[in-house]
Parts: sequence; C-alpha cells; structure tokens
Amino acid sequence: MNLREVLKKFGRNIGLKLTAVRAYAKQLFIALKHLKNCGVLHCDIKPDNMLVNEAKNVLKLCDFGNAMFAGKNEITPYLVSRFYRAPEIILGLPYDHPMDIWSVGCCLYELYTGKVLFPGPTNNDMLRLHMELKGPFPKKMLRKGAFTEQHFDQDLNFHATEEDPVTKKSIKRMILNIKPKDISSIIVGSPGEDPKMVANFKDLLEKIFVLDPEKRMTVTQALAHPFITGKYLIIGNSVFYLLCAGQRALGTVFGMVEVKRLMFGQEYSLLAILSVECTFLL
Repeated sequence: MNLREVLKKFGRNIGLKLTAVRAYAKQLFIALKHLKNCGVLHCDIKPDNMLVNEAKNVLKLCDFGNAMFAGKNEITPYLVSRFYRAPEIILGLPYDHPMDIWSVGCCLYELYTGKVLFPGPTNNDMLRLHMELKGPFPKKMLRKGAFTEQHFDQDLNFHATEEDPVTKKSIKRMILNIKPKDISSIIVGSPGEDPKMVANFKDLLEKIFVLDPEKRMTVTQALAHPFITGKYLIIGNSVFYLLCAGQRALGTVFGMVEVKRLMFGQEYSLLAILSVECTFLL
C-alpha cells in the first residue's frame, strides 16, 4: 500500500495523526540522507511513491524511474510531479538535493492535513501559489532562471496567466505586492495534539519552504530538527520510537513487543512502539 492509499483510507480530507507524520518524516529524511550520500536525486517524491508495510509503520521510498545523479543535468520545467515541484525547477535554475527536500515538505503537509498544498494546474499557477505562501522570489534567483521570462517581465514583475471570462482566451495579468501567509494560518492542530509538536512541525515546514534552494533546510538539518528528534532506543538493527498514549507506560522494550497503531487514531493506555526499519542506516 502506498501513502496515497493510506491517506484515502485513514485520513481523507482530514489527514493523519501528527505522530504518524513524524514517524514517516523521520524515515523519509533518512532515505534522503542515504540518497545524498550516494549522490542521487529522486526527482519524483510524492505520496504515491512511498510504500508502507501492513502494519503501516515502515515506509520505503520507491519508483526511481526519474532518479539521476546530482550534477549538471538537463534543465526542464517539468521534472517532478507538478504539485510537488520545487520553484527552481519551474524557473529553470540548476537543481540539486534541495528540490527533493521541497517535495518532502509538500508530502508532510498533505499527510497532516489531507490536502494538497500547491494544487496548481500549470507551472504559472504553481509559482503564484509559491509566492502567496512565501512572498516574492529573490531577484537574484529570478535573473538566473532559464524560464523566468515565461512568467516575469523585464522588471521581474510576475504575470499570471488567466482565462478571459468573455473570449475564453489566455491572457496575462500583472500581479504586484504579493504578501506571504504565515504558515501557522494554514496548519491548525487537531484536538489532543501536543501544541509543542504542532509548533515544531510548523517550524520545520517554514524552513523547508524557502524559495531559494541555497537557503533551504538541508536533510542533515531536518534530521536534527526538534520535530524529528525524540527519545529512542537502538536495539540491534532496529530503532524504536517511544510514544506514550495516556497513562504511565508499563513494561519493557527488551523482548517481544506488540505494535499498536496509535498513529491512526486508536488510543491505548500503554507504551506504543513504532518499529522503524533501518535499511538506510546499515
């Protein structure tokens, strides 16, 4: 089962528990760290390309059909599925590992809210949505883009491509003074969620959704972020995340442990342990 199917079954239009998002985020960043160490760009990260096991607690990144080695690659505005496409791709800038980080950020938002963050039907619409969240692009970045002139004029003003309501023909309209949103305004913590964890999640996304890829959060920084870090025990070749559901946890982790699906909404007054396969760490 892929995460698109998980969302439809367990979180349609409402998303998953934040504990689930954190567990999946950790595994995604570990996967990206491994890919970066190998010099590989995935180039198509989205929920459809993330597989989970039957217990829904182990995630693996799949479908490397568009993957490539980092370096001087062909500049194309259509790399990566559109909703998860980083702005540097659309503008025609050289791309590297930051574009995969952007895609992961889009996926994490979608997992938690059940909604696509940037549902633009075209690249032009995508840029507009990016700016509506994060404000204008740095002019230095726009000047380097091979495709900037498709969306901006000589003064670097953005031109939105729209349909004329009368003629139905495509027209361009200059849009000025795009004010960014506070990411807190588009993420509302669910009842019962730890406010500190929600705040850390918002901060993580704020640092991921930086328009300039050179200033975007790195995978190393993501793995060290408070939303991702937490208490864990390393036992053999497995990592166990401890999530307390209610009353004082009982028992020991040194032995057979029954995995409870706390992350999908069931509540248990005992220790819930999410086993994370460490394939990427070996």
